[in-house]
Amino acid sequence: MHLNNKELPFQEIGDYPSTYSSTNILCRLIEGLGYRYYWATASLNRSDLDYRPSDDSWTTLQIIEHIYGLSLALISTFHNKEFDFTQDSFNYHELREKTLCNFQFAHDKLIEDPKLNKLIIKLNMNGNHMTFPFWNHINGPISDAIWHCGQVVTNRRASGNPIDSKVNVFIGKTMS
Repeated sequence: MHLNNKELPFQEIGDYPSTYSSTNILCRLIEGLGYRYYWATASLNRSDLDYRPSDDSWTTLQIIEHIYGLSLALISTFHNKEFDFTQDSFNYHELREKTLCNFQFAHDKLIEDPKLNKLIIKLNMNGNHMTFPFWNHINGPISDAIWHCGQVVTNRRASGNPIDSKVNVFIGKTMS
């Protein structure tokens, strides 16, 4: 299934909840990530995707592929599956859509069943099987994805295609 930009999640962040809870805070963090990713990756062209600030840096497309991998690590926990760091290759549009949908899936699963203490991260790093509490997703894949969204924004600015100046991450909406 291929969605158009109007149907992709996180074009804006909805109203905030009336109460603070661990689930609401974590959901809001994922919404902030989704919003940043949506706009960081919107309307990139071939020159943006191929841009790299130095020979030993990733291209913007490689960063987007990495963020997709981080989203896979996150959702594997909700499927109670071990993540082994392999992923299929997709083009920019597919990566963008799949990543946003993965963030939406994680967000929705947290709302559906907010028992974070029962969510276990299972990793297979080169045959080394490890488990971690959900806490590690916060300082791991979620924070790393936010970090890399900033790289995409910086790269696109350097390649001559800055992010839409109407994007306002503080309020989670695009200003008119």
